[in-house]
Amino acid sequence: MTNTGAGVGVGLSPVRLSRLARRGILLGLSLAQVITLGAGLVVIVGSLYAAGGAGLWWTFPLWGSTLILAWLPVGGRSVIDWSPVATNWAWRVVTGQTAYRRRVMRPRPAGTLALPGDAAAFREYTDPDTGTVIVHDPHNQRLIAVVEVSHPAFVLLDPAEQERRVYGWSRVLATCCRSSQIARLQVLERTLPDSGSGLARWWADHGTDDGSWVAHTYRELIDQAGPAGERHITTISLALDMAAAGRAIRAAGGGLRGAAAVMRQEMATLSTALRAADLQPSGWYDPGQLAVALRSAYDPAVAATLERSGLGRDLATAGPVAVEETWDRLRSDAAHHAVLWISEWPRTLVYPGFLGPLVLSSGITRTISLVCDPIRADVAARSIRRRKTEYISDAAQRAKIGQLEDAHHAAEYQDVLQQEADITAGHGLLRYTGLVAVSATTPADLDAAVSEIEQAAIQASCETRRLVGQQAQAFTAAALPLCRGL
Repeated sequence: MTNTGAGVGVGLSPVRLSRLARRGILLGLSLAQVITLGAGLVVIVGSLYAAGGAGLWWTFPLWGSTLILAWLPVGGRSVIDWSPVATNWAWRVVTGQTAYRRRVMRPRPAGTLALPGDAAAFREYTDPDTGTVIVHDPHNQRLIAVVEVSHPAFVLLDPAEQERRVYGWSRVLATCCRSSQIARLQVLERTLPDSGSGLARWWADHGTDDGSWVAHTYRELIDQAGPAGERHITTISLALDMAAAGRAIRAAGGGLRGAAAVMRQEMATLSTALRAADLQPSGWYDPGQLAVALRSAYDPAVAATLERSGLGRDLATAGPVAVEETWDRLRSDAAHHAVLWISEWPRTLVYPGFLGPLVLSSGITRTISLVCDPIRADVAARSIRRRKTEYISDAAQRAKIGQLEDAHHAAEYQDVLQQEADITAGHGLLRYTGLVAVSATTPADLDAAVSEIEQAAIQASCETRRLVGQQAQAFTAAALPLCRGL
């Protein structure tokens, strides 16, 4: 994201977001397209040498199919680019990996999270010094901690204050990029049905219940409006790369205990940066809070009940009882879900609150997840130099064969130059992915909610696409605060 304003405190400045690079490895073609076209070329040359023009016609079904696979677009991709997704989906269907049922009569290994799929291997570790639950991801060798953040409504602030807070958040991201031990940062904003406890608490703290008719009417309105409302929760998840922090972990005693000590340092640094940006971290999640968050993600309807009763605070039972995955949606317990990918961010100048239509959409249970992979400044500088060289080489190659320069390639090259200028100015470089998980109680309600979210994304100048063939993995990345990726 590029700030084009004059400075902090002058007024709200528009920003420009980098485009999704679609350069390919050769003349804009992906590796799969290059291999497919190469195979077709081998068939053509072989048939010409073997039988001349007649052989070319006899082998037309072979080399013609390679052209179709490499060039025919389906859903924004070529047919051959869909092959990994389709193959993986077919394999999972054949092996029965699209359905999950909890085996309630068989105890789970102690310390593991009751989650489906490869997340079943996640282990919990409670830090004895802070009481924070730290999740160990053995697949990627990472530790994850989650903190809930409170903040004022951004859209209600004046432009100068909005600009100041945007600058403060950029400092938070730059702080994460400076650490070589942070593997990922996930910002997750979700809506849940409100139990009414917030309104009741406010009335108990600030109201005057003197038995009058006004107080009685106000109390009745709170009792009626509370369960029908919704609340927004924002969390930030921090992932520690245990391989990159190996030396520090060994110095702290090794094992999970030493890794937790290193994790505490990163958590303290992030908390300090958040407070400097006027964001209030309300405490890192303990096992009970994380259990409620996981259970509410799979079955949002029980969120209000869990909050009122204090039940469901055991990570050993926080996962779903049943999960059923189809090509373009997911069902877990009593809820139906669909995950959308923000495939295109605004291409024009927008103000920092451009996601307002998406974030403020009411009446829909949804989760917006921004997954950020910070890149160290030295690594980012090398990557930018390499990409600049590749863009210049591709441009020279297109000029040799007489191919016209595409405005899209020129815009991507300008994005690379702007990223280089941002790094020079002290900002951080992040690879970010936007995901939206939509939940509803029936398939019809889910389709209606997805349509509303798609329209809200259009109002926010974004383009969304429903992820297919990978809904279970996408839901874990979009709805759970566990720093998962796709």
